[in-house]
Amino acid sequence: MRFRTGLLAIGGWLALAGPLAAQTAAPLAVYGNKQTIEIAPVLLAAEGFYHGPVSVNAGGIPNLVGEAGAPGVSEPGQADLATNAETQLLRYSVKHPDLRIVLGVSEGLYRIVARRSAGIAAVADLKGKRVATIEQTSAGYFLDRMLRRVGLTFDDIEAKPIVPLAGMSEALRKGEVDAVVIWEPEAEKAARALGGDAIEFSGKGVYRELFNLNTTAGKLADPQERRRIVSFVRAVVEAGAKMKQDPSRAKVLVAAASGFDPREVADSWAHHRFVPGLPADLLDVMAEEEQWLAARDKRSARTRAELATLIDTGAYREALAQGARR
Repeated sequence: MRFRTGLLAIGGWLALAGPLAAQTAAPLAVYGNKQTIEIAPVLLAAEGFYHGPVSVNAGGIPNLVGEAGAPGVSEPGQADLATNAETQLLRYSVKHPDLRIVLGVSEGLYRIVARRSAGIAAVADLKGKRVATIEQTSAGYFLDRMLRRVGLTFDDIEAKPIVPLAGMSEALRKGEVDAVVIWEPEAEKAARALGGDAIEFSGKGVYRELFNLNTTAGKLADPQERRRIVSFVRAVVEAGAKMKQDPSRAKVLVAAASGFDPREVADSWAHHRFVPGLPADLLDVMAEEEQWLAARDKRSARTRAELATLIDTGAYREALAQGARR
């Protein structure tokens, strides 16, 4: 995987780039959950579209704010940019209001995978059932939205957080849970585990995960850091355009970074959208989700105006202008 973080790569780039590069010799530090398919545009951008030294590390928003990340999917280190679903941006920004979304990287199209033989023929049949999910994530929010559409809540199911996530499909196969609600490729693994006994409920029109690239207001205010951030945003946009034409290299990068079977990556690909940009309804999604998170955390919900400050559109506009000048 060519992330260009070695000494030779850095040295060659410095020789070409001159004084500015000498001030930014440390690689741009990007952190993201490598156990996801959504990270594909970031991996491809780092490999072939960002013109500078960059490292892509396991982690996320906690690496931007100096907090510990999720065990098993995060490594220590200070991030310049980090990926996460909008759920985590909302959670962490309560304590760290200087967090900023600068780009939508991809979208996760979630589904519920359940066991027919457990008497599940509709979402309402999840009442009283054991459901593997992680409540404080975008998957948990998706499940809440799906349940509420049929008059249920989390109180009506037995939510079972299983970590590591790979254990969810095994628990489903063994009959220890009746359904799985999680991101890919674990949802695909769950469907495979059940075979003909599987029934799926799509979240189309209800919710899709917005997997974003995040930074801080402080980094955006620093001219040197902002240039690097804008350049990487542009690289992700270009990587997304390349993936639309030919996603093969991005699939290889995801499999290599995650350790997933390439077939799992390929079979899960259709449950995503890879169109880097800023979704028109991003603030709408955040405002509605904020109500859920606030109630869950027993705090006051922030206003729409307060949430709007968490979205920085300037870096994206500059990135598009940067591309137009080339």
